[in-house]
Amino acid sequence: MPVAHRTVISFGLVAIPVSMYTATQDNDIHFHQLHKEDQGRIRYKKTCAHCGKELKNEDIIRGYEYDKDHYVVVTDEEIEKIKTEKEKSIQILHFAQLNQISPVYYDKTYQAVPEKGGEKAFELLRAALMREQKIAIGKTVLGTKDTLMAIIPRENGILISTMFYQDDIRELQRSYDIPQPNEQELKMAQVLINSMDTPFDPSQYKDEYQERLKQLIETKIAGKEVVPAKQEPVGNVIDLMDALKASIEKQNEEKAKRENQPAPKRASKKKGA
Repeated sequence: MPVAHRTVISFGLVAIPVSMYTATQDNDIHFHQLHKEDQGRIRYKKTCAHCGKELKNEDIIRGYEYDKDHYVVVTDEEIEKIKTEKEKSIQILHFAQLNQISPVYYDKTYQAVPEKGGEKAFELLRAALMREQKIAIGKTVLGTKDTLMAIIPRENGILISTMFYQDDIRELQRSYDIPQPNEQELKMAQVLINSMDTPFDPSQYKDEYQERLKQLIETKIAGKEVVPAKQEPVGNVIDLMDALKASIEKQNEEKAKRENQPAPKRASKKKGA
């Protein structure tokens, strides 16, 4: 069960008590580091650089190095003490269009759930944002960081994504010469895009490589030989128009298979096309 972070969403004089729950989970397979010689588990110990003593979590405090080997100790209670009431809540700063924000600014996503007594104000905010097709940009202190947040309405609730500041985002590292596609290429690309246009359904996507990794582990546990993956043929079409046409034909064939209908006949390639 994910741990809830309780806070308040504030805009104007309206205060909405909410709980925030992490909206994602880690399903990946994780490997441990082992000693090659005897397969013993590699473990890391926290030790004091001063006395060499091994430490437990309760022995460790937080310190800031203000000079070489000189630290000032700061406790959790002191960090909380300097927070203002505003910083303990999510203050909505303004509203914006969702498509105005580049995806690079989003970090972690949470589900917001109203606390008892805040249901009506919560639903009012969600419904108003949905009707206006807008999101709210807010700010709060999480841990020791002033954190930007996007409050995003959905049909069945509200998501809150933490955001990076502009200073956190790197400039594009590489530029390239931008060629100009001709009209025929653009139209062909549009046809391909439309042929692949289907509603987004997240349940249709699976981490296939993780599934093969699980099979690899089961094979190794059973003492069997690992069989190389079946290699699919890779197309080697150099001409852009030929590649687009071949892609459209492949999409039509796959669509026909799904619908149990014969694929439309391929158009004969005209000379000079």
